[in-house]
Amino acid sequence: MKSEKLVDRKIWIVDFGSQYTQLITRKSRELGYSSEIITLKECRELFDKNERPDALVLSGGPQSVFEDTYDYSFIFDNEDLPILGICYGMQILGKYFGGNVERGTIGEYGHATIEFSGSQKFENCPSNISVWMSHSDHISKLPNDFELAIKSGNGLIAGIVHKSRKILGLQFHPEVEHSDHGKDILNHFFKNIAELEPDWSASEMLKEATAMVKAIGDKKVLCAFSGGVDSLVAAMLSHHVLGENLYCFFVDHGLLRPQDLGHIKLLQEKLPLNIEIIDVKELFLSKLKGLSDPEEKRKMIGNTFIEVFEEKVHEFEDKKGIKFDYLLQGTLYPDVIESFSPHLEDGKSATIKSHHNVGGLPERMKLKLLEPLRHLFKDEVRRLGEELSLNHDWVYRHPFPGPGLGIRILGEIFPESIRKVQESDQILFEELHRSGLYEATWQALTVLLPIKTVGVKGDARAYEEVICLRMVNSSDGMTATWSEMPRDFLTKVSSRITNEVRGVTRVVYDITSKPPGTIEWE
Repeated sequence: MKSEKLVDRKIWIVDFGSQYTQLITRKSRELGYSSEIITLKECRELFDKNERPDALVLSGGPQSVFEDTYDYSFIFDNEDLPILGICYGMQILGKYFGGNVERGTIGEYGHATIEFSGSQKFENCPSNISVWMSHSDHISKLPNDFELAIKSGNGLIAGIVHKSRKILGLQFHPEVEHSDHGKDILNHFFKNIAELEPDWSASEMLKEATAMVKAIGDKKVLCAFSGGVDSLVAAMLSHHVLGENLYCFFVDHGLLRPQDLGHIKLLQEKLPLNIEIIDVKELFLSKLKGLSDPEEKRKMIGNTFIEVFEEKVHEFEDKKGIKFDYLLQGTLYPDVIESFSPHLEDGKSATIKSHHNVGGLPERMKLKLLEPLRHLFKDEVRRLGEELSLNHDWVYRHPFPGPGLGIRILGEIFPESIRKVQESDQILFEELHRSGLYEATWQALTVLLPIKTVGVKGDARAYEEVICLRMVNSSDGMTATWSEMPRDFLTKVSSRITNEVRGVTRVVYDITSKPPGTIEWE
């Protein structure tokens, strides 16, 4: 469900397929400027209708300008339009305005040092900083009417600025966390070159999300409710509009942690939401029997969710005379991004993993999707939760995936496997709270590995399974770093798991960041 308020965004970000494009949106919003990602085709169509943004960003991408024959004059002929070109976007600028772009013989990938030069004064930035490069082609001769703004440590042109127009080109990626002062550099363009005024806030996000719900009118809505911050915020803001027309269903698929059901029962007690718990543990476990491939498990869990909701729709129609028109989901931007790229015309971007709550519903259900958070990041949803005056502990609850423990048990799922992950996860949960470390990490979980190792229990040889601890820090789930937890804390958790969880003889700690790893193991 693409935002219908596109033309009201201050910044349009044209997506050329960079893996970092979404982070440009994120950073611009953090700086207080509304933004939206669009395709080149959409950009052309909007310009043909005489619609313009206050600033345009050309993202990076995997292509080479040597194979690009597109006519960008419809963009560059707008002399008053502020334009930021990042990586591939800068090379487009260089080629169009008469500079020389050369095929790279010295590629720059990873950290690189840059030096600011020329007339541009980037606030809060020292003269030399480390940034993230990812390119081979580069501009070897300045385009007409441009001056050098930044150069890289090996002497290549890393930043250019137009002498009279509001155009900035950057050969590196300021939007990624790896680039020092990246937000300062972006803010320099938005504030000093484009001369934008901030317009993005929690109240504005709430206003837009609420408007999406109001747009459906007086309809009955079924909510896929998990109790996590995403579905909770989506349900509460929708409840304020829909009232009794919103029905929340929590699916107990047997892959929950001990803390989850207790949380749902608390929400039933404290909130005005109509929440019904659906016990379908046996159905899910029977469907998952014999499956060990991660994608097969994810898809089976997603399909079974749909079956459960479909049955609930028929039940309400046949027995209560209530017809649902929409399915409300707490889908977020990273869910959409990791499943597919809706912004590339050829759809060639790689699927990292399937998400059970992305991609639509069977036509036979005759339900439309309502996803008011679809273009928001996790931290933005938390801000919405605070705007709605929700309990702090609910808003900052760790993320929990829809497939539940099904993707934290590697290989086939058995009742004993579920028990081991449930018990170990509960120990981790308890110790995080006991040590005051719950909010020191963004997400914490345990994973059951499909291997056995030799150990000693009660002076006897044991040959049992391995639990892996996974704790990461992130702001949106797009990237993450492993959490450096205190040694005493890790020792306590390991000791309790190996002593209290039957069938586990070893505990390891995952210190992989994202990328290259994902947060979940499957």
